[in-house]
Amino acid sequence: MKIRSFTVNADARSSVSAGSAVTTPARCRAGTKTRRDELVGSLRGKRGLRRYLRRTKSGLLRIDHTAAKREAHLDGKWLLRTSDLTLTPDDLAAAYKQLLAVERGWRDLKGALGLRPVFHYREDRIRAHIQLCWLALLLLRVIENTTGDTWRNVRHELDRMHLVTLATSHGQVAQRSATTPSQQTLLRTLDLPEPPKFFDFTLPDSR
Repeated sequence: MKIRSFTVNADARSSVSAGSAVTTPARCRAGTKTRRDELVGSLRGKRGLRRYLRRTKSGLLRIDHTAAKREAHLDGKWLLRTSDLTLTPDDLAAAYKQLLAVERGWRDLKGALGLRPVFHYREDRIRAHIQLCWLALLLLRVIENTTGDTWRNVRHELDRMHLVTLATSHGQVAQRSATTPSQQTLLRTLDLPEPPKFFDFTLPDSR
């Protein structure tokens, strides 16, 4: 990651403001091709698309390849603004990356971990519910940092492990499905043992 810092004479109102993209991702330019026949009025609120369009003398919409090529030089670059002059460029970039991590944490809490809705009325139960969700989020981050993969992919792979109940005339047994090579790698990386192969034996009633 390359960082360049500069100072401007501007009225700063916050210590660190949210980063704003200097350029629209390349997919906006690709999306323009499918929308070039739309009317100009429908693009008034779509600056990301309108900036790559031009109008011919006859009023037709065409892709402005010159503007697209000019903006392509800014792809992947972000502008971060701060009024705290004690922050180094590296500290500012790290602070913004932490902001993204916090926002991602809230999304995971509200989505995968089901922080809301809360069906509790007593304060102690509400606090316990939130604390359990926070501990679950911590566990997710430990798994992601250890495996180098997202929790979604890890969960999808482990969900393929099933418990099957086999019933015969001699009784029934609950047996786990065989672990795949990917599951074995995950368990080995997380330093976890494989689950027991057999969970329950039930003999027929001899009466």
